[in-house]
Amino acid sequence: MMEKTATYEVEITGYGAGGEGVGRLPDGRAVFVPRAARGDVLALRLREEKARSARGEIDRILAPSPWRIEGDCPLYPRCGGCDFRHITYEEELQAKLKRVNDALARIGGLPAVADEILTTGQTAGYRNKAVLHTDGISRGFYAAQSRVVIPVDRCLLLKEDINSALKDLPQPPRKGEITLRSGRNGLHPPLEEELDGLVFRISGFFQVNTGAALLLYQKAREYAAMPGDGTLIDLYCGVGSLTLFVGRDAGRGIGVEQNPGAVVAARENARRNGLSHIEFYAINVEKWESTIKEPHCVVVDPPRKGLSPGALRLVLSMSPKRIVYVSCDPATFARDLRLLTGYEIKALCAVDMFPRTANVECCCLLVKK
Repeated sequence: MMEKTATYEVEITGYGAGGEGVGRLPDGRAVFVPRAARGDVLALRLREEKARSARGEIDRILAPSPWRIEGDCPLYPRCGGCDFRHITYEEELQAKLKRVNDALARIGGLPAVADEILTTGQTAGYRNKAVLHTDGISRGFYAAQSRVVIPVDRCLLLKEDINSALKDLPQPPRKGEITLRSGRNGLHPPLEEELDGLVFRISGFFQVNTGAALLLYQKAREYAAMPGDGTLIDLYCGVGSLTLFVGRDAGRGIGVEQNPGAVVAARENARRNGLSHIEFYAINVEKWESTIKEPHCVVVDPPRKGLSPGALRLVLSMSPKRIVYVSCDPATFARDLRLLTGYEIKALCAVDMFPRTANVECCCLLVKK
């Protein structure tokens, strides 16, 4: 092992899944460095070592990357909410696109390549939801890689009405969480959001970036290419926003979601948008025994862990003509695409749902061979 008190000169050549810069130590091991930029030449101190990798921190910037910029937030990098405020947005987009394609190649063993990342271009004021933590003394967001609460009175990522509410928010006397959410009607419940003429009541999961959600949903609708007499099935449908957005073109739509409250909201969203041909069921995807065979399209938007073995079997047993897979984790996305045997990747893209963070969404069209 190397001396932790020593410094090592390292050039940063890429980014890790969490947004860390990645380079090579003199002994050949990969080193992950928070707040480093591709092209930086750095003097590093090691903070953690393993047999094949290490984590370091910047001691000095010997030569800055051409993509490095000054951070525009006084809380960065202490606050763990953002990962990429030290690089240009163009560099961030390329880093995310490369992350998706590296996962497809290395984890999925797939020749497919995403050649575009969709973005609204809005990097501030886009989040319609904030989850604040309190330790009984401070109220704010967690510091990077810790549970230490960083006090926050304003966040550049949040919509302005949420920031305004932060100023008057009392400090709770104990540990816990506070969730603030904003819709097209502000912070006043019941919250509503609009996407391409469809109005949704927000209850349970809803995308935190409404503008980017529209880009994602438009791409999913394009991929599904629903005919007027076709059947759409949406697994993990939440409050039904994607089901309704894509299923309005279908002859019949079915949304499956295990959260009963979300299903109640989904049914109400279908009613208020006049989409009576779309049904919703409160069923665990793993326990649903579908009798539907060869629907035109199955849409899946699973949690970060991806499709379970049971969910994979369910999708394959229905033998849909098309599968539209929406994912928030490139690693499990690539793994599942490889396991969806009998299908060919026809199109895929990335979507920047969370600017200035390392997170990235994916959307893929698979067609039965």
